[in-house]
Amino acid sequence: MRQVLDYDKEADAYDTSRGGEPRAAAAADAVLGLVPAAARRLLDVACGTGIVTRRLATARPGLGVTGADLTHAMARMAAVRLPGAIVLADSRQLPFPDGAFDAVSSVWLLHLLDAPGDVRAVVAECARVLRPGGVYVTTVDKAASHNVGSDIDGVLASRPPRPAADAAAGVGAYAAEAGLRPLGRARFQGRGQGRSPRRAIADLRRGWFMTLPPGSSLSEGFATRLAALPDQDRPRADPVFTLRSFRKAG
Repeated sequence: MRQVLDYDKEADAYDTSRGGEPRAAAAADAVLGLVPAAARRLLDVACGTGIVTRRLATARPGLGVTGADLTHAMARMAAVRLPGAIVLADSRQLPFPDGAFDAVSSVWLLHLLDAPGDVRAVVAECARVLRPGGVYVTTVDKAASHNVGSDIDGVLASRPPRPAADAAAGVGAYAAEAGLRPLGRARFQGRGQGRSPRRAIADLRRGWFMTLPPGSSLSEGFATRLAALPDQDRPRADPVFTLRSFRKAG
């Protein structure tokens, strides 16, 4: 499973660089809005630092929440937030029996999966550990969420294209293969994630944009164009993320 960034190295700064608690609150509220009130067991796949997972657990006292993540440093941070409820696991092969959960969520995961078949495998695993009638909630189209029509987006529009691993149509097709039927959708704002030109340049130089290798002449050309934009430290509009939910047949 290919990841854009080294999340063991990113763990300490992950929350503060991505909107912190306000973004986590928006994400958790949106996820729970798609999870039936009767759900009693929820698995948060790729839980990261647990900042969203903890909010899922505390928002509903009757909901038991388990988090799973592949990255050691992320899982350690999540375990501090939710002691005894975090497991180290690959989302393509979850260490749980069939039908173990009433709901499964995967927030900001599918866009990271590059190897052929990885998204299909993850969706299938999420479906497998759901009980019949259970609900799967996932983010889709993450890259498109960051295109807010700003001058930064105008500069970056000509970068080499990359097919979206988490395109809604593809995720829906994999869900159907796994016995999941479309149920609902929601959107939420990524609070504090609006990019400034200076931040976009920093993201560019640390490998955030997969088709623009850090240090390449192509990347530096985009960095030069970004540096010419006005208001270098003014954040542009926040992204708006999209969730889709599916119900398991039966």
